[in-house]
Amino acid sequence: MTSLPRPTAELTADEARRIALRAQGFLGAPDRRGGVRGVLRHLGAVQLDTISVLARSHELIPYARLGAVGRKTVDGAYWTPASDGTAPPSPHAFEYWSHAACILPVEEWPHFAFRRRAYRARPHWNHDLPDGTYDQVIKQLKAEGPLTATDLGGAKKTSEWWDWSGTKVAVERALMYGEVVCTERRGWKRVYDLAERAIPGDLLHDELDDAECLRRLVRLAGQSLGVGTRADIADYHRLKGEQVDAVLADSGLVPVTVEGWAKPAWADPAALETSPRGRHRTTLLSPFDSLVWERARTERIFGFTHRLEAYVPKPKRVYGYFAMPVLAGGHLVGRVDPAREGATLVAKQVTLDSPKAVPAVAQALLEAATWVDCTNVRVERANTPALREALTTELSRTLG
Repeated sequence: MTSLPRPTAELTADEARRIALRAQGFLGAPDRRGGVRGVLRHLGAVQLDTISVLARSHELIPYARLGAVGRKTVDGAYWTPASDGTAPPSPHAFEYWSHAACILPVEEWPHFAFRRRAYRARPHWNHDLPDGTYDQVIKQLKAEGPLTATDLGGAKKTSEWWDWSGTKVAVERALMYGEVVCTERRGWKRVYDLAERAIPGDLLHDELDDAECLRRLVRLAGQSLGVGTRADIADYHRLKGEQVDAVLADSGLVPVTVEGWAKPAWADPAALETSPRGRHRTTLLSPFDSLVWERARTERIFGFTHRLEAYVPKPKRVYGYFAMPVLAGGHLVGRVDPAREGATLVAKQVTLDSPKAVPAVAQALLEAATWVDCTNVRVERANTPALREALTTELSRTLG
């Protein structure tokens, strides 16, 4: 067994937490000049999900870091291509399978070639594909694209969410293979186009080998995490442990030890150069935020157990359907399960670790309410009546 390299630094648990917060854009002044696209490039991936409570998760990610940036601005930043007037518009982002279904910076297209090849070599499908359908979809996109699944002939055979039409199966397979790409959404519908038409040529034809792809993604994961274990790094873009092992030594990340971490860790060397200081962001986090993607990491760094309960039967939920962790002062201090009723943001259930968190939670609720055009906030339940009363009083005082 190959021995691990000697750690280059010893970090306290507090230093590791601050490094992680800064790497994720929650410590220090945000780069407002880069805006939403800057957040995407900084994180490397923004997860998509169908659930929409306050907003969809891909909207909540830049909001949590930048503040109340307009929702139309967010969508425009992802999906509006750039054009200098002399060449066809060039996309800023594309959708693909990373940590999950994610929005990715378009410049990372070459680095997912390893995954496209893997899908082509070892396809596993839950849906049958009628003969000739794949070729027909490619032909139609070539002649008429860009198109949604509805434009192509319909996404579903029946009203059941899982009952895809042959056309939908074909176009999603083509997307996994990389023959088709999604660089735009209309509403919540993917817009499909041929990759050869949508992806800039210098990126489209830059077919890297697996080692080059993996080395880049491991390095990006390390930069986005700041510091992480092998499992943390693998989880970021859902790589296999052995894939990480094969390139970790050449990724540019450096080995470190972290107080209280049972396993070896690696860090972005740039994250070790300066002390992570600055203003902490106070905000509600999407359950799909990359700060809390990996449950074991979240527990290790923040002492906070995070679990999405949207798919848990209602009687068995502890914190609520879409419980959003509350970040304040560099710590996760509680959870809020929100809803909207007209112009009122309703905190259906609030769970706080301490009464000291009340002012921060009130601040987070009020900012979120303003962002989604609500003029009032109501707290339905808290983990104790005293906490509910204290939070309601704080909200009333702030609202005036």
